[in-house]
Amino acid sequence: MKPLTQLLKSLKRHELVGDAGVQVTAVVFDSRAVEPSGVPGAGPLYVAQRGTQTDGHRYIPQAVERGAKVVVCETLPEETASGVTYVKVADSTVALGNLAAAFYDNPSRRLKLVGITGTNGKTTTVTLLHRLFMQLGHQTGLLSTIVNKIGWEEIPATHTTPDAVELNALLRRMVDAGCEYCFMEVSSHAICQHRIAGLQFAGGIFSNITHDHLDFHKTFVNYIAAKKAFFDHLPKSAFALTNVDDKNGMVMVQNSRAKVCTYSLQTAADFKGLILEDGFRGLQMRINDREVFFKLCGKFNAYNLLAIYGAAILLEMPQDEVLMQMSTLESAAGRFQLIHRADGATAIVDYAHTPDALENVLATILEVTRRKHDVITVVGCGGDRDKTKRPEMAAIACKYSTRVILTSDNPRTEDPEAILNDMLAGVTAAKRKNLLVIENRREAIKTACMLLQPDGVLLVAGKGHENYQEINHVKHHFDDTEEVRRDFEL
Repeated sequence: MKPLTQLLKSLKRHELVGDAGVQVTAVVFDSRAVEPSGVPGAGPLYVAQRGTQTDGHRYIPQAVERGAKVVVCETLPEETASGVTYVKVADSTVALGNLAAAFYDNPSRRLKLVGITGTNGKTTTVTLLHRLFMQLGHQTGLLSTIVNKIGWEEIPATHTTPDAVELNALLRRMVDAGCEYCFMEVSSHAICQHRIAGLQFAGGIFSNITHDHLDFHKTFVNYIAAKKAFFDHLPKSAFALTNVDDKNGMVMVQNSRAKVCTYSLQTAADFKGLILEDGFRGLQMRINDREVFFKLCGKFNAYNLLAIYGAAILLEMPQDEVLMQMSTLESAAGRFQLIHRADGATAIVDYAHTPDALENVLATILEVTRRKHDVITVVGCGGDRDKTKRPEMAAIACKYSTRVILTSDNPRTEDPEAILNDMLAGVTAAKRKNLLVIENRREAIKTACMLLQPDGVLLVAGKGHENYQEINHVKHHFDDTEEVRRDFEL
């Protein structure tokens, strides 16, 4: 329990109606989650948020009926309940983040929290940073799309960035478990929805920004602004590590108070990389004045490795030990994940679900194979998401591949056939002769494996680590990696 007076210190401005001496037993934003405490003068604090689907203010009476002793809202109800304290704020979503952080004793201030944002590379970067710091002997937390971790203990992830209450609860558990560091993905949605309000970051990393999430942000300008807001709010004590090879890399840190540092493969930077050799067996790179072999491959992974190295050095880890441990790191699940067949064929399962990510992966495959082997690509596009990228995804797949199979990928509530027709609009008549449309993803992967020649390469793109297909609000078990491995063993 926490006294309301203590929690209110986290709010810059507020208007209080009622008793500030109440003891708060929980912070909740869903009226259905309110549970009475059974302790006189104590109970949950309910935050009424205005969301895109519904307005939490409508559920204030239900929250009070279920036992809420404090209500935080932007508009006071016409009738207030006896024995309930009301707190009026300008933005209840921001207030939720600050109150949640205060309720859990501001755990982000008790460890070094580093956030990674950008369109591509977030999951690989945070996953490998977590592994690196654990291998360096530091208890470390992880918040990622794939999984959350406290040390090596896994906690299933439901969103790229959890809600403010869950996020602070996880950080609290990390602190209690002795974590010194935490690496987390910071999505543009989480930034816009103030899910990271109240957190104190020791550093921020920018990977890149490309065409994605326009269904939510509406314009690319809005998407850039969302990412930039993360760096605008970093404290002076933090670092801001940015990829200067991305044309928006320096835009991100223009107004940041943090210490700005850069990484690059193309130009002078604080952390400069040079690819010496690239193949499916790994990357030979020079980073600043050191030459190292890494188990990852591809130019995009070279960028991830630079970001990882830069963050580790900025967190004052010893250079030689960092490079030695980095040389042992392997790819995250569903991120350029290699599966080999006995006859020499190779399959790659990758989360590439944006035009830029798909192009990067395919370009990497062609670089590694030196265009000497056939490339088959299986790809689809998700339903209820940005439709403008669908024809572009198909066009990119056809541009770089010997053969393409268009298939279903989380159609959600849309008709899979309509999604495939949107994709086909991006394919020229000349390219259609090497294209198949197989709506059933299992059959599409099986067909691709049958067509794959020895020494050929198969890319199964779009779902990566996901182990489900979402159809009409129901998630059915489906794992691209499992499908490929089974088909390879036939």
